[in-house]
Parts: sequence; C-alpha cells; structure tokens
Amino acid sequence: MGKSAHTHDVIVVGGGASGMMAAGIAAESGKRVLLLEKNDALGAKLAISGGGRCNILNAEEDEHALLANYGEAAPFLYSAFAEFGLQESIAFFERIGVPIVVEARKRAFPTSQHAPTVVAALEDYLRRGGVEVRLNTEIARIKSEAGAITSVVAQGFEFSAESYIFSTGGVSHPETGSTGDGFDWLTELGHTVTAPTPTIVPLAVKEKWVHKLKGTTLTDAKITFSLDGVRKLSKKGNILLTHFGLSGPTILNLAGDVADLLYEGVVTATIDLFPTKDIGILDQELVALFDNNKNKLLRNTLPQIIPSATVEEFLALIPKIDPETKVHSVTKEERRMLIDLLKGLPVTISGLMGMSRAVVADGGVALTEVDMRTMRSKKISNLLVTGDLLDITRPSGGYSLQLCWTTGYIAGKNA
Repeated sequence: MGKSAHTHDVIVVGGGASGMMAAGIAAESGKRVLLLEKNDALGAKLAISGGGRCNILNAEEDEHALLANYGEAAPFLYSAFAEFGLQESIAFFERIGVPIVVEARKRAFPTSQHAPTVVAALEDYLRRGGVEVRLNTEIARIKSEAGAITSVVAQGFEFSAESYIFSTGGVSHPETGSTGDGFDWLTELGHTVTAPTPTIVPLAVKEKWVHKLKGTTLTDAKITFSLDGVRKLSKKGNILLTHFGLSGPTILNLAGDVADLLYEGVVTATIDLFPTKDIGILDQELVALFDNNKNKLLRNTLPQIIPSATVEEFLALIPKIDPETKVHSVTKEERRMLIDLLKGLPVTISGLMGMSRAVVADGGVALTEVDMRTMRSKKISNLLVTGDLLDITRPSGGYSLQLCWTTGYIAGKNA
C-alpha cells in the first residue's frame, strides 16, 4: 500500500454541500486541505436539490423561529447559528458569485434558479483556495489509535492529516452516493448512531386515480389525515400527485407525523380542493357556473374550477353522474355529490415511499457526543462531523442546506 506523497493539515471526506463548505473554509484559514469524494463529481445531491433549483436556505430572520424547525436539536445549534447563520450564509454566497432571491414561505434560491450553478461556484471557491480534490476515491478503511484517527485508506493509498472532517451525508437520495458510509465509520469509532429513517418522503396511496393523474398539482388544497376513521391532522398547501402517490412540500413535511399514525392503524385522508369555501358557498358558485354554461357538457364545464386533467378521473369516482350530461340537467342531488367529492377526495395511505425517494432522513450521531460549538467529536480528538451525519430532524424548505452551510463552516474553521 502506498503512502500519499502529500501531507495535509485537514482531510475532508465527502464532497457534498457541507464537505465543500468545510474544505473551503479550512483552506481560507491557511490549512492544506485534501477533499476525498467517491463520485466522479462534487455536489451530486446539491445539483438536484429543490427540484433542480436548489432551495439554498430558509430566509427566516428570527433566529429562534428558524431554530425551532430543528426540534430537539435547537438548543445544540444556537452557538453555531449565532456564528454562521442566515445573514452570514447570504453574504458568503454573494461573495462567491451566487446572489439569492427569496420566494414564498421564505424559501431562498439562487437567482439563476439552477442548482448546478451553486455547485460550480463552490468548485471555483475550492480551486481558488488551493483545495486538492480527488474524485472517484472511495474510502476502504479508517485507521485509528488511542482515540484519534491516524489515516484513511482509499484506492490503495493511505492518506493522513492532523484533522479529519466527515461530511459524507446520510442515506437520502442513495443514487447520489449517499449510502450511509459515515454512519458505519462513526459506529466503528465508538460513537452512538441512531439508525436513519426517512422523514421527508412522499406518501404511497392505493387509489389508482391518483397514479393516473401523475404530474398534476392540486393548488392551495387541504389534506386531512384520519386514523381508523378519527381525524388526526390537517395541512393546507400544494399537493403533487405522482405515479405512486402524493408529494410536494405540504406532504413531505407531514410524512413523519403520518409515519407515526401508520404504526397505529389504518390511515386514510381526504383532500379538500376548496378549503376556504363551505358547502353552501361552493353550491352557489356551481349553480352560477351551470347557469352560465347551460348547454355545455359537464366534463367541458368543470375545467373552469378544477384542473382539466383531473375532470375525467374525478367524475369516474361518482358513477351515478354521466360526464356527457349537459349541466342544465344536473340534479340538485348530483350537484351535492359533486361538491362532496371536491371537498373530500378520498385516498388510502399505504405507506411511506422509503429511503430511495427520501428528501431527508433523520438519524445520525448523537449530538451529546459532538461539541456543537466546533463540530469536534468528543470521542475522537481529531475528528469533526457535519451535515446529515448529525442526528437532527428538520423539514423541507431550505433547512437542510442551511444546516450543511452552518456546520460545514464551523467544522472548517475549527479543523
């Protein structure tokens, strides 16, 4: 086995969001940095984040409100976010050529609306800082002795440094190389690691009408989940219908709660397409719509109030109503059946889609075993840990990447 010809101050394992941040900041501090990445390119998951647009952070300016989204981890994060939080992140990205725009629900994106531009800017930042990057370099072994890492073995070479930063990510989006290697290494090194489970993940449903309407978004709808027929939770927002079930930010952020319900029994849901209108008002609007379109067919009239792609499948859920009926012939009883459907589309939740479709997975190293002011392990003296390797649950909407930027910065500064 050959020893690396180079000696380094810091070795960063994993070239995702937090790894690139950590490597760049360490280099800015004057450290000689080696970044090892097993893929053939850096930032694979970052390049597809936010639907390819990169929800780069959440622009919540109230730090307490922002940290509340990290649940039980919030108390551990105050120090890190005070040093490198929202404003510092925005300033950093402006500095490396990534201006940011804030959209609905305080979600922030690069003005380019293109995730690969963020990856390219970070790669340029690493080049300018003199970071040595080795791609297609998969770690085979971590060597340690007397409570410290002595070297990492990869591709027949043994690389050593004074400090090591693990930034390998969790297990969501495994197609990008996030296969949980870091969890295994941390366990071998004596850390307590909670097994990862998908938390921000689409829901699978049984109903075929949902599958047939894949790609359709139900805008400003309200979904209500019930356990064994008893209502448990509701949420308003956009719902994306897919070939396997339900997705979109509204669904993704409810997945953890729905998972808890699934453990207890049968979970069903209803989707209200008009949550701000009661049955009486919606009936009045339908009467007016039908009066203005008396000689039109029902299937040609409904696209005025619901997505045209949904009409055929929705009407198929009411066998007593003929889509070819002219609206002036629709009876009061049929109109009420139609309203009941639009106010309560039925779905049966068959499960979560699993890790392969997870946007975020929880689990990771116990925060009590990491000095969160520096990201340094309390068990391995020269190891720092970042990003998804930390046991921190958070919703979608820019919170995951903010966690990567913050923990990556802190680790890079303290390596």
